[in-house]
Amino acid sequence: MSIILRSATENDLQKILKIVNHSILHTTANYSYEIQTLEVQQKWFEDKKAKNLPVVVADLDGEVVGFGSYGQFREKIGYQYTVEHSVYVVDNIIGKGIGSKLLTELIRLAKEQGFHVMIGAIDADNAGSIAFHEKFGFVATGTIREVGYKFDHWLDLVFMQLILK
Repeated sequence: MSIILRSATENDLQKILKIVNHSILHTTANYSYEIQTLEVQQKWFEDKKAKNLPVVVADLDGEVVGFGSYGQFREKIGYQYTVEHSVYVVDNIIGKGIGSKLLTELIRLAKEQGFHVMIGAIDADNAGSIAFHEKFGFVATGTIREVGYKFDHWLDLVFMQLILK
């Protein structure tokens, strides 16, 4: 399996959209209910580019099989050195190291851009994602109880952070 990480292009947006929409419809990794449109995904991509924030794709033999990005944690100026990240991998190849490659690259880029803290907001029932983040040195810093609602039940959200050194 030959994975290449590269910056996303507009040509990747349809596949990124497919990955995001699968997550919306089938998981609690994304608390949205309605699938996104290509127009919404394009606006998201343009916003990332305008703010010099990365969108990295994992390319397996010409096919996008995952992506990662980060954005400002909160908009107030005092949070300017903190980013919140997202990593998505297509279902049938989760656990093959693609997410690790993506997160490693996001951490590298965040350090290079001078950020101080990276935050992950993870559904509390997603033990796999919590363990995944712990491998990178993220620590759970708090749980907000019943802050989300999806699939007919309340969801707790765990915040994990990595101080970038």
